Amino acid sequence: MNKFCLFSLVNIDNFMPIPLVNSIASWFLKKRIHQIELFLKYPFEVQNELLLNLVNEAKNTEIGLKYDFNSVKSYHEFASRVPISSYESYHKLIDRSRKGEQNIFWPRSIKWFAKSSGTTNAKSKFIPVSNASLEDCHYAASKDLLCIYLNNNPESELFNGKNLRLGGSKELYQENGTVFGDLSAILIDNMPFWAEFSSTPGNKISLMSNWESKVSAIIEETKNENVTSLAGVPSWMLNLLNEVIIKTGKNSISEVWPNLEVYFHGGVNFMPYAGEYNKLIPKKDFKYYEIYNASEGFFAIQDQNYSDELMLMLDYGIYYEFIPMKNYGTKNQKIIPLNEVVRNENYAIVITSNAGLWRYVIGDTVRFTSTNPYKIKITGRTKHFINAFGEELIIENCDKAIKIVSKKTGCEIRDYTVAPIFMKGKAKGRHEWLIEFKSKPLCLSYFSELLDNALKSLNSDYEAKRYNNTTLEMPKIILARSGLFNYWLKKKGKLGGQHKIPRLSNSREFIESLLKLNKLDIKKLL
Repeated sequence: MNKFCLFSLVNIDNFMPIPLVNSIASWFLKKRIHQIELFLKYPFEVQNELLLNLVNEAKNTEIGLKYDFNSVKSYHEFASRVPISSYESYHKLIDRSRKGEQNIFWPRSIKWFAKSSGTTNAKSKFIPVSNASLEDCHYAASKDLLCIYLNNNPESELFNGKNLRLGGSKELYQENGTVFGDLSAILIDNMPFWAEFSSTPGNKISLMSNWESKVSAIIEETKNENVTSLAGVPSWMLNLLNEVIIKTGKNSISEVWPNLEVYFHGGVNFMPYAGEYNKLIPKKDFKYYEIYNASEGFFAIQDQNYSDELMLMLDYGIYYEFIPMKNYGTKNQKIIPLNEVVRNENYAIVITSNAGLWRYVIGDTVRFTSTNPYKIKITGRTKHFINAFGEELIIENCDKAIKIVSKKTGCEIRDYTVAPIFMKGKAKGRHEWLIEFKSKPLCLSYFSELLDNALKSLNSDYEAKRYNNTTLEMPKIILARSGLFNYWLKKKGKLGGQHKIPRLSNSREFIESLLKLNKLDIKKLL
């Protein structure tokens, strides 16, 4: 869940007076609000019609012929024929598509692939992005975001200035003419030429690969602009804003851009960064708007000021199903449509999309806070992970890295857990490893260096965040007392059986309790 781009409307200053632009925006808003009200009033009907349209569209594809989409007339027929899929089961089809084959899982040509984090069988995922998903999902959602914001804030002067966007870099998969890169880069690269006028920096700078050069170029281009909004991932944006303060010599971002009024954000949990942003932007009426998008699609938008709920968008070419997490991965696992979800239960999301992903488990979990209308909160991943800075570190990455480093150093690890150290002030983030060794390495700093290098080799997102210490610094290794983890489990009544130490956590809850125990003499307590 690590890529974001705000699709802005044309910069208005260059073409027409602000009042006229606001009038046009108001007209568009009223028209779109009516459509939103339609799926809010008839959610199941809208979703079922969407599913049948997707099935009909793809009936002559390889997937469509395999499952006889031509005869599918209902959700239940669709669900009974098409199995649940994951990237592991999909990647061979995607590899064929990246080599130029068409009409495999979607009837239209697919040129773009959003590069995401590693899986069981590959260092990186390559998620197909169709023209339909660009136009009817990602771009449509970005326009909706603006409309919803303006509807909630009629006195907004958003269009008086520009949106500062922070996206990724672009790489070309050159052998067969297909293109892969960060989703944000794909979105920026496919924008209409006129859309660039409303955003800063320009496309050339936005798509730069080198982070340090990119930051300097962004600051140079934007410091004298009338920036009224920000858009990007919180960890990356925080790095940029801290650099802006250093380079401009100002005390706050509000001094650099006094008309700044909103930050549109997504990709990682914003809560750990909220305090730092409040320091940098000390405006009582400043607003934060969260979105929920991923390489696989754009799913939900914060629809009210100062809310922590996201409205599930039901007409973006994505059909939703859900798996209750209480039975996820078990023999009793059940996949349900939207009309069967209940409030306050944790679900894994399954999507069928207009990019050819059929009953695809994206790996995210959500909880419904409301079913009328359907509103959600993002609760995490289907597996333990760390995504505090967009690194999307999974247990498999860590286990493999530990194996590599242990072999090279001759040490042996009994147990471990990892948690993020969140950014404070100008300090970068890092990972804190609490490790109980059965036999210790001769040099802990050398162990840390090897571990870091192993993680880079296994996870491309971690590698990107570690590049030149841009977002993440070297891992911090803490030696755990002998018996610490067993004592912790015993203390919680979970010693033995199938209970395991949480290897990865996106919060510091587990590691803080372990660190407190680590200061005690465990032998005396046993």
